[in-house]
Amino acid sequence: MSKNEMRRGRSDSVTAAVQAAQNAAHAPLLPPDHVSLPVEAAPFWDALIRNRPRHRWNDADLATAAMLARAQYDVDRLLQEIAAEGDVIGDKLNPKHPLVDKLGRRVVTLSRLLHVHPEATQGRARDQGNELDVERDAEEQHDPLIPTLRVVK
Repeated sequence: MSKNEMRRGRSDSVTAAVQAAQNAAHAPLLPPDHVSLPVEAAPFWDALIRNRPRHRWNDADLATAAMLARAQYDVDRLLQEIAAEGDVIGDKLNPKHPLVDKLGRRVVTLSRLLHVHPEATQGRARDQGNELDVERDAEEQHDPLIPTLRVVK
C-alpha cells in the first residue's frame, strides 16, 4: 500500500462510500464569508469546486478557488471584448491581449496550487490516451441503426 493510500484511505472502501454520501448530502460549497465572488464567476466556481471531494477543501483553498474562478471569468470576459473590438485597434495590438496572457498564467498557477489541473483530476496524459483509444474504437463500432445504451439525465 502506498503512502497516499495509507494516509487518505482507498477510494473503493466502505469508508470512502460513506464519506461520499455525506459529502453529497451537504449544500454546495460557497466561498468563505470574507471572500467576494461576482455572480458572473459562479459557473467557474461551480465547475472548479466539483474537481475535488468536498471534504478535501479548507477555507484557505476555497479563498484561492474564488480567486481562480474570478480569473477564469475575467479571461472569458476579456476574450469576448477582444472578439468584439478586434485583435488590432488602429495600428496597435488590442491592449487587452497582455491582460489575457497574464490572467492565463494566473489560472494555470492557481490550478496547479489547488491540484485541479487536468493531470491531477484526470491522470497522466498517456493514461488518458489509452482511455481515448477505447472510446474511439467504440465510436467506430457504433451503428446509429442498431439500438444501444443511452445516457439519461
